[in-house]
Amino acid sequence: MKPESPINALPPVVIALTLLILGIEAVFQLANAGLIGGPRGVGWRFAAIEEFGFSAAVLDRVIVNGDYSFDMLKRFVTYPFINVQLTQVAFCAALTLALGKFTAEFYGGLKVLGLFLATSIIGAIVYGLLVDGRYPLLGGFTPVYGLIGAYTYALWLQLGKAGEKQIRAFQLIGFLLLIQLIFGIFAGLIYAAPPPPSWIAELTGFFAGFLISIVLAPGGWAALLHRMRQRS
Repeated sequence: MKPESPINALPPVVIALTLLILGIEAVFQLANAGLIGGPRGVGWRFAAIEEFGFSAAVLDRVIVNGDYSFDMLKRFVTYPFINVQLTQVAFCAALTLALGKFTAEFYGGLKVLGLFLATSIIGAIVYGLLVDGRYPLLGGFTPVYGLIGAYTYALWLQLGKAGEKQIRAFQLIGFLLLIQLIFGIFAGLIYAAPPPPSWIAELTGFFAGFLISIVLAPGGWAALLHRMRQRS
């Protein structure tokens, strides 16, 4: 029997999201190297930030000015694909592949796409409400944390069925937050500046992903209520 390819085992929606993250960054890198785009290619990343990035100013235009144009609304879901560092791209792509595969197998491929987009939007809204407009929100960590929230809820359910401690489901998010705190401290010491406030959107993405997964999980809200009645 011919062994199944690991790539073929990945859900198409997860492959598409990962290729989009990597493909956009590849274009920026080729442009920076002068291989495409000519002299203007060097500025493509900054142009993309201006065109597809998100900031509190975008939310102000939508809420205060009532600007519901496509140019404004698209930014709530396009900013995750405009990363600013290669390390950010690598982590986002790797985590999207790993977490996307698990969550797609548990919830379904289309639901993972919905989670990715919904947590991007919710994270951006909370970020826009709490953060100064000078700091743009860029990169895929917000929806990745949303997938971590979905993964955490799925693991929480599985641990509950196995009769194990469900608090273990939160080990991954705890580890990532600790790593982020350490990097933030080092960045503050090296650059003498506070860490970027993107953690607000990322943590919001996690909680949004966890809560949305209650409805998306097999049995949905009814299954959760049934389990709670059994324990009461």
